Amino acid sequence: MAAQLTKLQEWQAYWFLPLTAALGYATSTLFVYSMGPFFEPLQEAFNWSRAQVSMGVSTAALLTSLFSIPLGFLVDRSGPRKVGLFGVVLVCASYALLGTATGSQANWILLWGVIAIAMVATQTTVWTSAVNSRFDASRGMALAVTLSGASVAISVFPVAATWLISEFGWRGGFTYLGIGWGLLVFPILFFGFRGANDRHKNDTTPVIDQQSLPGLTFKQGITSGPMVKLLLASSFFAFTAVAIVMHFVPILKDSGVASMQAAGIASIIGVCSIIGRLSTGFLLDRFPGHIIGAIAFAMPLIGCALLIADAGNTTYQVIAAAVFGLTLGSDVDVIAYLAAKFFGMKNFGALFAVLVMALSLGTAFGPTSAGMVYDKFGSYEPFLIATVIMMGIASAGLLSLRSDKGFDHVTAEAALEASAAEFKEGI
Repeated sequence: MAAQLTKLQEWQAYWFLPLTAALGYATSTLFVYSMGPFFEPLQEAFNWSRAQVSMGVSTAALLTSLFSIPLGFLVDRSGPRKVGLFGVVLVCASYALLGTATGSQANWILLWGVIAIAMVATQTTVWTSAVNSRFDASRGMALAVTLSGASVAISVFPVAATWLISEFGWRGGFTYLGIGWGLLVFPILFFGFRGANDRHKNDTTPVIDQQSLPGLTFKQGITSGPMVKLLLASSFFAFTAVAIVMHFVPILKDSGVASMQAAGIASIIGVCSIIGRLSTGFLLDRFPGHIIGAIAFAMPLIGCALLIADAGNTTYQVIAAAVFGLTLGSDVDVIAYLAAKFFGMKNFGALFAVLVMALSLGTAFGPTSAGMVYDKFGSYEPFLIATVIMMGIASAGLLSLRSDKGFDHVTAEAALEASAAEFKEGI
């Protein structure tokens, strides 16, 4: 088992797993990070507003969240390999179907509903479950590599979509991007993606019975103090920070920045998300995870304060983009790491799925709420203030987690007692 190996031995034995899982995780973000180039062509083709175009993404995120917990149970019992491979095929095929859109809003929502069903099987739970099952000593860095798939997606999908649209139109863009990405990643995942409880005839590592691993039951985990705090952190982050990142260019343009300059400053977010992802993984393997998480979740306070003080100041804009990028690159890493620590691996899939559901719901409602705030007040400032408050609470909640309690230090029974006591103490 991975827990018996040193960091070096884990990477020597399973170096390929985080890399392949990163491609799977990138697939789960295909429908989000590739949509930018399609906005204008769809508006021109169907005379839609941007709200009508983006309604599909919100629909998919909302529907996917409803099935997060059942997916977690499935991963715990069937292993992540079968679920992930099946999901990648479905996601790429359903994404390609967007090229058949007729211009009817009902048809558009229906197509995104199909994507939502497919997306269930490629949620973060699938890829992190496999990596967590193989890595213990170097779990932080392994998760960082896995979740860097999102950073790769931010860099690759918009460029690929833009080129395909210019060559084949928006219909061809959807079709060829979906099919092309599927043909690229499926063979790699087929040969390289396998968790500790996924059986393979040539694998000499014993197949692990998930229920024999230390950890809380689903009922114990769902009512624990750490779950409450991680839920707050997940939902508050997705609702506020993700929304600000999606609205970052409009925020800058409202302050008088030209379109190209705003896009250039916003690109800093993508670069810093990669830096944040890898540095967070490095730090999680060396320092208490709750402290690293508290710092990462407090960084948006700096960005919001700078934008509130003077959104037109170029230096402030660059710093804000950097800190939001660093946070964006560390959020899921921190949540997944702390979930494994405080819940154990027995029911990790189901318990982490609860947190994924919170992230999905925040992503579904946050950007829309930010737009509604702007429509009502003519400014994003009230939303920035709300972000300071909510992310401050999230950071404080993570900081209050007790570093000496968890399945990397104590038995399941002791961790359960500590978790129950912490819940009674309140947050």
